Amino acid sequence: MPPPRQDFPAFPFAPYPIQSEFMSFLYSALSSGPRALALLESPTGTGKTLSIICSALQWLLDHRDAAPERANGSALAAAGGEDDDEPDWMRDFTPLPPKKGTSKKSETHPWRRQGTRKEGGSEKSGGIGENDGEEFLVDEYESDGEEGTRPHAAGKRAHCGGGAGGSSSSESDDEEEEEEATPKVYFTSRTHSQLSQFVRELKRTDFSGKLRTVCLGSRKSLCINMDVQKLGSASRINERCLELQKNKKSSKIKVEGDNKKGHRTKTSCRCPMLRNRSLQKQFRSEVSDHGALDIEDLAQIGRKIGTCPYYGARDMVRSADLVVLPYQSLLLKSARESLGLNLKNSVVIIDEAHNLADSLTSMYNSKVTSSQLRAVLSHLEAYLNRFQNVLGAGNRRYIQTLTVLTRSFLRCLISNEDCSSALTSLTINKFLFSLDIDNINIVKLCQYLKESNIIHKVSGYANKLFFTENGVGDLNHGQQHGEGSSITSFQALADFLRSLLYCNDDGRIIVARHKPGGHSEDAYIKFVMLCAEKTFSEVTDDAHAVIMAGGTLQPIEETRLRLFPGLLPSDIKFFSCNHIVPPESILPIAVTCGPSGKKFDFSHSSRSSPTMIEELGRFLCNIVTIVPEGIVMFFSSYDYEKQVYDAWMASGTFSKISKKKHVFREPRSSVDVEMILNKYKEAIQSCCSKGSGDTSVNGALLMAVVGGKISEGINFSDGMGRCVVMVGLPYPSPDDVELMETIKHIGNYSSTSSVAEDDESLSREDECKVEPGFGILRKSGKSGQEYYENLCMKAVNQCIGRAIRHVNDYAAMLLVDSRYSHTSSGRGFSCPVEKLPQWIKTRLTCGQNYGEVHRLLLQFFRTNKQIH
Repeated sequence: MPPPRQDFPAFPFAPYPIQSEFMSFLYSALSSGPRALALLESPTGTGKTLSIICSALQWLLDHRDAAPERANGSALAAAGGEDDDEPDWMRDFTPLPPKKGTSKKSETHPWRRQGTRKEGGSEKSGGIGENDGEEFLVDEYESDGEEGTRPHAAGKRAHCGGGAGGSSSSESDDEEEEEEATPKVYFTSRTHSQLSQFVRELKRTDFSGKLRTVCLGSRKSLCINMDVQKLGSASRINERCLELQKNKKSSKIKVEGDNKKGHRTKTSCRCPMLRNRSLQKQFRSEVSDHGALDIEDLAQIGRKIGTCPYYGARDMVRSADLVVLPYQSLLLKSARESLGLNLKNSVVIIDEAHNLADSLTSMYNSKVTSSQLRAVLSHLEAYLNRFQNVLGAGNRRYIQTLTVLTRSFLRCLISNEDCSSALTSLTINKFLFSLDIDNINIVKLCQYLKESNIIHKVSGYANKLFFTENGVGDLNHGQQHGEGSSITSFQALADFLRSLLYCNDDGRIIVARHKPGGHSEDAYIKFVMLCAEKTFSEVTDDAHAVIMAGGTLQPIEETRLRLFPGLLPSDIKFFSCNHIVPPESILPIAVTCGPSGKKFDFSHSSRSSPTMIEELGRFLCNIVTIVPEGIVMFFSSYDYEKQVYDAWMASGTFSKISKKKHVFREPRSSVDVEMILNKYKEAIQSCCSKGSGDTSVNGALLMAVVGGKISEGINFSDGMGRCVVMVGLPYPSPDDVELMETIKHIGNYSSTSSVAEDDESLSREDECKVEPGFGILRKSGKSGQEYYENLCMKAVNQCIGRAIRHVNDYAAMLLVDSRYSHTSSGRGFSCPVEKLPQWIKTRLTCGQNYGEVHRLLLQFFRTNKQIH
């Protein structure tokens, strides 16, 4: 292997040594492929994004220049390759192959699907006694695939929109298929704002003009059809977009009086932003001329031209060198298929990867509530009553099966003989057996839902009935209970049914039954995915290299155990660097006791004691006098923050704090967060501009919550965060049944308990009340306990990392709890501070008394005020 590259000419200025090391390491990791795996940790504020761009894209150009024939060969292999490996559950079923002219067309180019509707549906509808509602009759469906069954992707997870979205050569007609650029780089992050930041950094380099870049976003971000956009929620927008493409209502009305179809190419039922194919070509051309564009830029060009930027951007993926996209679009298999993403031999870079395993599993979760099940049941029954006599045998059988399943799920939620067992956890097989529905072929049923358009037909008919019965004047009521609600309910059921196709050990079914005296809407059935490594392997097996980057990836071992447990630590390339700020710019202190000498202990059993809350108040009253500008104080939960706030209001502590700092609280509603942050920032800036005497207000205090909107992704640079106070160790609640199921899975809980002896004993536990969390933690072994502590320390690292954002920044970090000073000896868990980022851990001081903490803070802020 050649020595790692040291020069990266695209970097717009002279890099810091740690930036050069980062780029050289990443370049070397990519060169070691195929199937290279690397984790790179670079603290926020060290130019991580720019370093990723300049090293990864330099490698891409060098790789193509060095071996163009190899790149061409990769393109051919990627185009023809198909994965023969099937999950275990697929071997137990024989799903039908995709029907010609149906599923494979549903999520590619909407205009290409015109004219693909079968003839039989219209002829059938002609036999209905009345024309009203005839457009909702579903096309005939042949259910039993005698023409050759095979365990293929037709039965696998499907995109919630209902399409597979591969390329469709038979449909392309006069559309020219552009040659696929390979290898390409996929860059993904969690939020659209982080993706926009990536594009802004890309524009600072000359790669913006050299490489073809496309930024993919959600329909919610890119839809320019105001009638669809005003629906608000992402799920409603997705549903309406797909419905506009599938709905034939306008076309049906136009052919009334004709005996035959023949007007299938009419586009009046389509989204107006997709009617003109030439405008889509114009969109792609204009985007190509502008170089790197973010999601807002794409939407603006789409509005100017009058064509859909969502589908326009998707059309550009094949020829792109760099694809920038959100987590969901890359990590969810059904979304990759829908978008036509080809990861073969390409580079996948995952930014903000600290919570990747949890993000990955949550994408595959599904939930259906009792109210949604009741809505679906009533709509299915109404649909059957109306069309039973004219439906073909296949459609009738599947709709009746759906009705039976929906009734079974409802019965499961409503019947609860043992009132104490309102919450239970079951394996997939046990759930199916307990409802006596294990003989239903759910693979074929899911395929039917995907191919038949039954969801939109039943929902459309239910919506029509609603407006007929309630009148069309009450639009708000209609939107709440009509079309959107019906499709959402049906889609939730379809997503849950697809979840039942996973391997028995991949996840758990959580059944929250109706509690006597409670709201029946509170009851739900939820599938919780536990097996992150299986879903992640779908990415790592295809890609040339997978790079996981983040400001704080510690603790690394948890990431390895969750995502690639089969690999040894030596198989994973890991890079970590210190911060670019000098050591004197940070002051992390483990604060063990308060001003009166009371030992700080914010464990669950003692944190609510009046003496502990009072001591914390005394501590803060002292801190606000010596810390300038902004203080961000993190609590473990909204409930505990409220408890402390109420106690301080009653005791007068807040009146003392308010003499030095304006006080703000993180709102529960995410829509109010930006307003509070702006007020907090204005309060700090106004105090700084006036200057401050000893008695004047010198800044602001923001009370925030771990895991809330403020704890991740918010920039508290400079005066916004001169001090971060972490109150206690924010361990997750042991009452969270989903978390406990994950811990049992990670800690091989079943193998260490008597429950796993046979299937009968397993079923006995699965049908009893969920075991208390602390009991599970005790039995889950070292790996389960480690995971529980890792969740806590990852949250701490994210909170305290909010403060230092650039080379000239400085801040203090106060870890307020005596447990931060503990060593691993004599404790069940390891030492918490061992899991802090290296650049913080090396500077950590343990304050044995408050006087020492006070002295260190005074000296720190006095010194940095002189320097800066």
